Amino acid sequence: MNFSNAGRNATTLVVRDTLQAAIIKNVITVVLCISINYINGTLVHTFIKHQVFNMNPRYILYIHMVINDIILLTMFTLLHVLSYIVFTLNVSFCTVLLLISVYTTTNNPLTLAVMAVECYVAICFPLQHSRICTVKKTYAVIGVIWMLSSFVILPDLFITLATETTEYFHSRIFCFLTNLFRHPYIRGKRDIVNQVFMVSVWIILFYTYFRILTTAKAAATDAKKARNTVLLHGFQLLLCMLTYVHFLTIEGLTSLFPEAGLAIRFAVSIFIHVLPRLISPVVYGLRDKTFRKYLKNDLFCSTCADTQKHKRQKINPKMTF
Repeated sequence: MNFSNAGRNATTLVVRDTLQAAIIKNVITVVLCISINYINGTLVHTFIKHQVFNMNPRYILYIHMVINDIILLTMFTLLHVLSYIVFTLNVSFCTVLLLISVYTTTNNPLTLAVMAVECYVAICFPLQHSRICTVKKTYAVIGVIWMLSSFVILPDLFITLATETTEYFHSRIFCFLTNLFRHPYIRGKRDIVNQVFMVSVWIILFYTYFRILTTAKAAATDAKKARNTVLLHGFQLLLCMLTYVHFLTIEGLTSLFPEAGLAIRFAVSIFIHVLPRLISPVVYGLRDKTFRKYLKNDLFCSTCADTQKHKRQKINPKMTF
């Protein structure tokens, strides 16, 4: 199960899991999805609750990436579970699910690039930072990110609408990107667009990192922290790029261990699509002191509020007349 932007023809011989293996894999996937989405959902709640984050471009970009992670992980889990329950999906329904998935997959690397630029401006041009990085401009940049992501998937949709018959969109397929968009031109176009996006993002990350590294030699604590943050952005981008070698990884490992093909496909999918969603909470939810402070306060205050409510429930009966 995969909805990456790059892939090979998935219409090979289908081998199904045993009932026990299918149950175990789906339980693992759903539990991981719920757990990670709960953590990310807590971060979103903290962001919405406190004004200090709503007015900071850095946190706005961060929470945009977290929301993308939540959507992407939900889509992955939904497609994974449906592939076991009903196996094939209506083409129109599959199109909607994959459009959302590809949008969020493409958004993340672009958001990482913008976040690296914001760090670069904050460290290298501190006096101009408040003028360059405003809340209004940040939301405008997020709009541009979604527009750029449209260039990845919408041409595929338009080509398919122009070349496929109406009956095709009422048929059922195994919901897989290469099964949905079958025109030979689409794969070549997608590979070129992905390469342009990835190279552009890597250039931005390398440039901002070395500029921040030069500034960090002055032993400024903020500069060193920004440098480490950009390094983590690079690690996140590396994990994002694993999506594009998903099929190559599966094919390589399957050729070495042919009897473990199903287990390899599942393990690689979890490693590439699910576990990287844990990186976002680490970057800001745990490393950032401000976010960590408010997150702890929200969690502890919620616990204290429940305790006080429980105490009041015990006291109130005595106060009745």
